[in-house]
Amino acid sequence: MEYNNEYNMDLYPKQLHWKEGDLTATRTTMWSGPGCHEGCQIIFYTDDDGKLVKTEGDPNSPFNQGRLCMRCLELPELVNHEDRLKYPMKRAGERGEDKWERVSWDEAYSLIEEKVRQFQKESGPESIISMIGTGRNVSQVIAHNQYANFGGPDLTLCFLSGDSCMLPRTALCYVVMGNQWVADMSQFREARYDNDPEWKIPECVVLWGTNPVVCNSDAFLGHWIVEAMKRGSELITIDPQLTWMAAKSKYWLRLRPGTDAALALGMMNVIIGEDLVDHDFIDKWTYGFDALAERVKEYPPSKVAEICWIDEDLLVEAARFYAKAQPSTIQWGLAVDMSKIGTPTAHAIACLAGITGNIDNPGGNILIDQACGLEFGYNSGIEYLKEGMVEKRLGNSKYNLKKYGFTASSQSDSILEAIETGLDEKGDPRPVRMLWIQSANPITNMGQDAPRLYRAMDKVDFICVVDLFKTPYIVACADLVLPCAMSNERDCIRVWFDPVRSLTKCSSYFEAKEDEQIMIDLGHRLAPENWPEWVQEPRDYMNWRLQVGNCGFTMEELEDQGGMIYNDFRYYKYEKGLLRPDGQPGFMTPTGRYEFYISLFDSWGVDALPFYEEPPTSPVSTPELAEEYPLVLTTGKRSFEFFHSEWRQANTTSRELHPVPYFDIHPDTAAKYGVAEGQWTWIENQMGKCRQVARFNTTLDERVISTEHGWWFPEQEAAEPSLFGVFDCNPNNLIPMCENGPSGYGAPIKCGMAKVYPATAENMRLEDQPTYQVTATNGYTHGPSHKSNTPSFYDQNK
Repeated sequence: MEYNNEYNMDLYPKQLHWKEGDLTATRTTMWSGPGCHEGCQIIFYTDDDGKLVKTEGDPNSPFNQGRLCMRCLELPELVNHEDRLKYPMKRAGERGEDKWERVSWDEAYSLIEEKVRQFQKESGPESIISMIGTGRNVSQVIAHNQYANFGGPDLTLCFLSGDSCMLPRTALCYVVMGNQWVADMSQFREARYDNDPEWKIPECVVLWGTNPVVCNSDAFLGHWIVEAMKRGSELITIDPQLTWMAAKSKYWLRLRPGTDAALALGMMNVIIGEDLVDHDFIDKWTYGFDALAERVKEYPPSKVAEICWIDEDLLVEAARFYAKAQPSTIQWGLAVDMSKIGTPTAHAIACLAGITGNIDNPGGNILIDQACGLEFGYNSGIEYLKEGMVEKRLGNSKYNLKKYGFTASSQSDSILEAIETGLDEKGDPRPVRMLWIQSANPITNMGQDAPRLYRAMDKVDFICVVDLFKTPYIVACADLVLPCAMSNERDCIRVWFDPVRSLTKCSSYFEAKEDEQIMIDLGHRLAPENWPEWVQEPRDYMNWRLQVGNCGFTMEELEDQGGMIYNDFRYYKYEKGLLRPDGQPGFMTPTGRYEFYISLFDSWGVDALPFYEEPPTSPVSTPELAEEYPLVLTTGKRSFEFFHSEWRQANTTSRELHPVPYFDIHPDTAAKYGVAEGQWTWIENQMGKCRQVARFNTTLDERVISTEHGWWFPEQEAAEPSLFGVFDCNPNNLIPMCENGPSGYGAPIKCGMAKVYPATAENMRLEDQPTYQVTATNGYTHGPSHKSNTPSFYDQNK
């Protein structure tokens, strides 16, 4: 393959294992924590003791073609880190005291079994709830464990308000087109780019609310866009900040955070008004175009430019370029989800692609399902729930998209409210007795209004956490902690989109177990009737699910085929009857068409067309609040070093390169509020405050600041009130829970309000001042571990 020219391929045989000097090389996939949403193929090098020594990208992989980011290259530092969880631990003191007793796995399993049986008997299996962090290969495990072993219906993203991580976009796609979409970068065939005779290079690639070369989100490798750029693709980047890709773009639209829906509607106003639509696709395959055309008349470019804080001419030019390019594609990200109108925003963008006919076409937005049709996601094991149990999911009676299963999870905010009140959304008793939390760190990263979550956990009888490291949430809330394996310590299959990939175990770490092994062991204890006797290990489980899915191969055969298998991918599936179970042409929707006007929404009595609504707090919706908190606050800026709250451990390359949390601010704005570059700065609003280090960014609008997320300091004191400094720098202190749109999806995570002022000796206690000294050039020096300012913050917010 041409892309391998830079490698000496004699060093990379196409086999599962080989020797390279004193090391054993294993070709496999990186998918578990720590890591991003990708499934890059990787080579693990282990010594004679099975210790992971180094990693390399696999140049034989058509998927990532030998490329790895620093997170994978740095993996041995995390795998072998001295702070990693080694054994099961049971809380010995009060929650928050950081007192633990090492227990055996059998003791841990016995305690879980005791609690599950007790809660099932006293309050029903629905009193047990499972919560997941970033999905990766845990998605099928936590679902199957919840449904088949615990018997309860509630599985959710771990206190992520509005389920604002891909699910708003996913649910919307299913009601509009009956499927998911992704930008076409020839990734679903082994012959990539110029070697794929059907693929077309997108003339225009729209990056909407994502920084793909940094985050690699939604099973999409950002470097694929770079390859398209090399071949002539031009970009439109929609982002409040100038990213590397924005700097390489034909158009950069620096919109006000939270106004994405208005921008999409304004672009459609131009495209429809100038008759730049695809009439053939609209006439044959869509529903509700005339109604959409009327709606977008409400959003002329002049009005939208004012809403979004962008130049009107730039908006018009970008809309024309997108519509005229053949083909065009959109790759979207979390910014679409993270507003109160997450689903209407996704709806507007989906309509933008639909009116230009860029649906399931080469180089457009292609429709895709899980590889081999395997259910390795949130529906795994759901067949074991008793009749009527799914209807008990929290949020179902309030939100129709949940009720009718457009994503297979409960509503996160509804679970928090049930914990706090003991009632469901109808006011009926619904105690939450047990939380099973897998690879999530909610008071640090995933949950909004972190102090509120922290307080609510006191109401839950028993909390068990499965994770890699002792996190702030574990110290504050857990009663039992189970250590889990990392990617090099797993036998697993990865099916999030094509190709199917294998993870092959080549190491082990103390008593850390694979999530699959924990699920299997608990299954034979709690619900043996749901588990074949021969399923005893993760490989058995994988082969069982492959057998149930009629995939025609085993895990071992997958490994023998290079660790990946591509399925037959075809374009224009809606023309060929490949999207509907009846085999008829069209889309899997009530009308059989791509629905601009969503017929289900109409039947539910909600707006069936996309619309824009101001964020709950903004210079427009709350001008009186803006007097005190004049800056628009957007959160969650990604960096190469971290993935959410992972990689923060001391003595790692990541922390050496990125020692403290930074927030970006325009230098003129900083000067206005007396903030110097490199200075610790308070960021505060009506909900609370946090502090980060100022970093000047001249590409930001002067009215906007941008914070990082997921910060905690494992080198600090674990016990309360410090909790590894978790409340110090957390912008989730400033973001509400339960501020959702009518769909239940979306939350104002990236579009709040705040003010800034220097953190000084006068507004911090002396012992709370950080020992990291950050210079204006972003260098740093530091002394011994310091106590955080959390005691004073904690006292104010607890």
